[in-house]
Amino acid sequence: MTARVLVVDDILANVRLLEAKLTAEYFEVITAMNGLDALEAIARNKPDLILLDVMMPGLDGIEVCKRIKANPATQHIPVVMVTALDQPEDRVSGLNAGADDFLTKPVNDISLFCRIKSLVRLKMLTDELRIRAETGDSIHALVRPQAQISTANGRVLLVDTRETSVERIKFALASQHEVTAVVDPNTAVEIAASAALPYELIVVSLEQERFDGLRLCSQLRSFETTRQTPILILVEPDDQTRLLRALDMGVNDYLLRPVDRQELLARVNTQVKRWRYTEQLRHSVKASIELAVTDHLTGLYNRRYLETHLTSLIDHFVNRGKSLAVLALDVDFFKPINDTYGHDAGDKVLQELASRIRENTRTIDLCCRTGGEEFVLVLPSTNMAAAHLIAERLRKAIAFKTFTAGPATGIPVTISIGLATLDNASDTMDTLLKRADSALYAAKREGRNRVVQAAA
Repeated sequence: MTARVLVVDDILANVRLLEAKLTAEYFEVITAMNGLDALEAIARNKPDLILLDVMMPGLDGIEVCKRIKANPATQHIPVVMVTALDQPEDRVSGLNAGADDFLTKPVNDISLFCRIKSLVRLKMLTDELRIRAETGDSIHALVRPQAQISTANGRVLLVDTRETSVERIKFALASQHEVTAVVDPNTAVEIAASAALPYELIVVSLEQERFDGLRLCSQLRSFETTRQTPILILVEPDDQTRLLRALDMGVNDYLLRPVDRQELLARVNTQVKRWRYTEQLRHSVKASIELAVTDHLTGLYNRRYLETHLTSLIDHFVNRGKSLAVLALDVDFFKPINDTYGHDAGDKVLQELASRIRENTRTIDLCCRTGGEEFVLVLPSTNMAAAHLIAERLRKAIAFKTFTAGPATGIPVTISIGLATLDNASDTMDTLLKRADSALYAAKREGRNRVVQAAA
């Protein structure tokens, strides 16, 4: 794994030492000697991770971290504070400023690379989501990540067999978070995987009396529903071997016992905030995908989705010798509806039409609006006779009940439908749609409000 790392320290010897260690592991290294230069380097080089000294003249590391995390363009970049200060209150100050982790000088090489690799993995995931979300913005995605994300009322699952430890942790977090404590690992996995609202952080003590805490972390990482949930472990100071194994398997953060109450709260807040940020990105990506394949007015699939999906369906059904039908549907005399009642009423008619289409088709049927008042329905495993019955049922559902569009009521609407089915193995999406369109034009010529089958 490689990445671009920015090293910030006002002492040249420290910069050169970290630079040499990182370069030897094939990381690309950028350096800065003060806070202002660091901010300029971040804007210019877009690093994947920042190793930031705390004690610097002028703009210190705490202030630099605050500015990084306050900027929506850089808040997702992991920041690791590197400092000679090792008191809990010093770590709390950095964590409250937005730091993702701390390393104490002299830096232990194993801890350094484990933390870098863990945070870079997270950064790569975040980058992928950000790119997809930005792509969604270009097609008018409706959901964008918030610049400021609250850490209040986080949902935390605590797995610990020590009753006194559980009570201390629950007391430390009670002012800001909802904590559910369990002692059995199987129960923990079941609760985490099936919760109506997903947990935003799972805290696991590695010093368990009845089970292996590392195995529980591995199980949580293997299940789809908990794979992305942050995990914070509690570990004894002399248990470095298991700590490093936990970090290597994807645990997000750790606290050494005895646990400092303020540091615990600060680290929990950091993980909850990061989880909420990535969840917003995932939601944005999902909304973008839906927008890319959905007609915004009716909620049906659009032509882009039809063309992609119909080709796959044809290949599937041709290879298996099964039937497939396509209905090309068009609203009769739609322009007079717009002219008489207005375009808003016309939109309402199309929305109600889409609703009636859904009510009169199966869940496996593909319903699409291809433009204006034109629709296409794809009916899998449906022969000509069955498709004709479905088309007639749909035609009657439209014609036999007038439409209401805002203040306008009793609007008569009818549709014409052209019907085609797969004829042979050489059929393609274009040939199938063309036959359905030809049948639709025939329905229009013959007087509208009717179903016409394509010629065999």
